[in-house]
Amino acid sequence: MRRGRNNSGVIGWILAAVVVGAIGFMAFSPSFEREDPKVTLSHDGYWNFKDPISVSVEDKSGLKSFKATIATPHEEWVVVEENRPSSKVKNTFSVLPPKGVRRVEAASVTLKIEATDNSLWGLFMGNTYKEEITLVIDQRRPLLAIIANSYKIQKGGAAIVIFKAEDAHLKSLKIETNFGKTFIAQPFMKEGYYASLVAWPVQEQTFSATVVARDHAGNETKNAIPLRLKDHVYRVSNIELSDAFLDGKIAELANVYEQTAGVDDRLEQFRIINEKVRADNEKVIHEVTSKVSKNIITEFTPEPFYPLVNGQKVADFGDHRIYSYKGQENISNAYHMGLDLASVSMGAIKASNGGKVVFSQENGIYGNLPIIDHGFGLYTLYGHCSDVHVQEGDVAALGQQIAKTGLSGYAMGDHLHFGVLVQGIEVRPEEWMDTKWIYDNITSVIESAKFTINQR
Repeated sequence: MRRGRNNSGVIGWILAAVVVGAIGFMAFSPSFEREDPKVTLSHDGYWNFKDPISVSVEDKSGLKSFKATIATPHEEWVVVEENRPSSKVKNTFSVLPPKGVRRVEAASVTLKIEATDNSLWGLFMGNTYKEEITLVIDQRRPLLAIIANSYKIQKGGAAIVIFKAEDAHLKSLKIETNFGKTFIAQPFMKEGYYASLVAWPVQEQTFSATVVARDHAGNETKNAIPLRLKDHVYRVSNIELSDAFLDGKIAELANVYEQTAGVDDRLEQFRIINEKVRADNEKVIHEVTSKVSKNIITEFTPEPFYPLVNGQKVADFGDHRIYSYKGQENISNAYHMGLDLASVSMGAIKASNGGKVVFSQENGIYGNLPIIDHGFGLYTLYGHCSDVHVQEGDVAALGQQIAKTGLSGYAMGDHLHFGVLVQGIEVRPEEWMDTKWIYDNITSVIESAKFTINQR
């Protein structure tokens, strides 16, 4: 009898061990994971009842089934039903309206999502995620109308557009171009009206810009800005590098810049400075000058820019410089993205228009560089300065001396590199130095738009 009792005890211990082992296995085995599938949807609380809603389902054990249902107070449709188990960790589904149904009378619909994974947890039933999302139905496109715009735009130049945009669920307004740049419009004068400067980069052979209004439901309206394009031929300069230049200015800069550390070859030093350092410096400039205020703008009447008294032009804007050395052609090339002006050594540089100083630091080849924000996405920069009299955050007044010309950075003689940018795009300074151009292409357009808006 004692032996039987001992055998029973041993069997009990074995069974207990098996149970504990099974529980432990279920607790730690990936096959018995207990997390619900993770579901993300591409929606913003609105739906145009046309574009697909993308539903992404992630789960470690894969997906056993997926179901999506659209319901109104009176009807219900199963629009996606997938019951084929998949071992993929991530699955994506497109939810579309039921076939044959293009419109619904209801102001909103309920999207029901149900996803079950391949886990053996829950008596082999798996983990199930359920969610119901209310989506406001909006099938109307935004209203969009161009009120006024510049008649033309010149290659390397700027223009203005003023337009009206209305939508109860407006999400974004932007101006798309053929070269990938997006210009941001600023609220103008009254609610529902917007304005923006646009720019045609020197490097682009053609130009087009389209105002795009999009609402939260995905409805979109586009209006092309009717600008007449005027080409402008910029100078191409073939420059022979000299040993004196390579052993002088380039060697001097190569000892300063991090990008040329450890590089001894003179031509390679020049290439790095002319291309890599330049690109790094221009990236800083473009980031600083790409910002646009969200505040409503009612006035924009810039004076012509004359930053250097008696300044004479010594280098053109948009000049495409191609360098060679002792028979080696096209060693490097670059575009000169400003207008070089010179007067006297350490000549006084003055602000022709007021604005906020948004940058005032040394910036590589540009040397000591103050940048002023004049509002409406318009910026000016002043390169190679010797002394700078303003700091970031200062407000420069019209006529205030902000710096002195100099030799800092990649400069061979005392001068000012004067640049004008529209939302991060360099444009022809000559336009903004011309009273007639400013009136014909900017301020008269604003006046015309104001008159039209006030009549409504």
